[in-house]
Amino acid sequence: MDAFFAAVEQACKPSLRGKPVIVGGLGPRGVVSTASYEARIFGVHSAMPMAQARRLCPNAAYLAPRFELYRRISDAVMELLARLSPLVEPLSLDEAFVDLEAGRVLPGEAGPEDVRAVGERLRADIRAGTGLSGSVGLAGSKLLAKIASEQAKPDGLVLITPGTERELLAPMPVRTLPGVGPATAETLRRSGITTVGETAEAGEAELLRLLGRAHGGSLYAMACGVDDRPVVAERESKSISVEDTFDVDLTDRAQVQMQVARLAEKCVRRLRDAGRSGRTVVVKVRSYDFSTLTRSETLRGPTDDYTVVRDAAARLLDAVDTTAGVRLLGVGVSGLADYTQEDLFAQAEADREAGEEGAGEAAGPVESAEPAGPYAAEAPPVPAAAPPVPAEGAANSPPGHRRWVPGRDVRHARHGAGWVQGSGIGRVTVRFETPASAPGRVRTFPVDDPELEPAEPLLPEAMAEVPGAQP
Repeated sequence: MDAFFAAVEQACKPSLRGKPVIVGGLGPRGVVSTASYEARIFGVHSAMPMAQARRLCPNAAYLAPRFELYRRISDAVMELLARLSPLVEPLSLDEAFVDLEAGRVLPGEAGPEDVRAVGERLRADIRAGTGLSGSVGLAGSKLLAKIASEQAKPDGLVLITPGTERELLAPMPVRTLPGVGPATAETLRRSGITTVGETAEAGEAELLRLLGRAHGGSLYAMACGVDDRPVVAERESKSISVEDTFDVDLTDRAQVQMQVARLAEKCVRRLRDAGRSGRTVVVKVRSYDFSTLTRSETLRGPTDDYTVVRDAAARLLDAVDTTAGVRLLGVGVSGLADYTQEDLFAQAEADREAGEEGAGEAAGPVESAEPAGPYAAEAPPVPAAAPPVPAEGAANSPPGHRRWVPGRDVRHARHGAGWVQGSGIGRVTVRFETPASAPGRVRTFPVDDPELEPAEPLLPEAMAEVPGAQP
């Protein structure tokens, strides 16, 4: 998909169409997730610090990501891919490999034009079904299809026909090849190898000498255009996690504990949305000096219970010194399964009654946790069934306070549907428009206006009939 997050925002917000849009973390330490093509003209790109993006493109719309909406649109695209073949390998929300040979969309003796026609139909179906554009790369291997899709951007199609692979690859930088990071590229550069063609010319023996048997052999094959990696359908996630980088380092222990509890809530929400549960709880702590620690605890069985995950994360945090300042926190669950072991709830209650060290005593931790501290001991008893996960953001917002995040959907009792354009000094500015409307008017309200409420995202016009009042 082309500039996926930004393109979704433009499809949903008529006033942003054709204008620079940048999606990512909005704090001083935020990074760019996606920049629209209008923003890329100014040099903005993904993974760039948001502060740098603001200097390069100060007049862009800067929006927080809306992952649930992106996921819904991604699911619609993946359904279209599944109609082509049973072998679809998602790489992310906006990218996937498809093995056309395993499907029924090509004739027995398919030629290049037959393959091209399938790609063009797919592009048309994506636009009709979502209102967004996607770029398609067609080739005989994953390596070349990926390269072709990058060459096709934006909103295009590139077909690499058999027999042209080496000629196409030869002038490309060696980092084009999968598995070539900065260290490998530097090793090759010191030997005078900077392009894919030079990598192939060096020969397999030289690459084995420089990089070792496994890495050198696979790199030589790819430099020659040979990539036999299969398309693997429905790649299983190994873990589900969430993390936040803070604008100001956290030094107060109570704040750190509160943020870990909030992240545990979000992590459990994602677990349940995916219909999964997990055995191992992981906490990640990055300090003010960028040093990073991870601690994990393996439970007796898989769970998707918020209290169990929260308490395990709290115990793990007790083993980490955070007094110097915390820059980033993360909570994750790994060892995923498709079911929940119900007796974990009873286990947690029994452990508390018996005065054991914690509900999820480690059965084989990567790094063992210290005994549970006061934070875990003060938690309420675990009910017989999993409790509802609190609303996102509830753990770190004062009672009655609502954060109006730029880009998020709202609804006003009198003005209808809109989205937050900005907020500050007790005021919130809202643009009232829907995906199907013309660009809407902007109005400003007190942040505590009782008629203004958060709302569910509206789908792009191509995906849904949008209800709502006139802006």
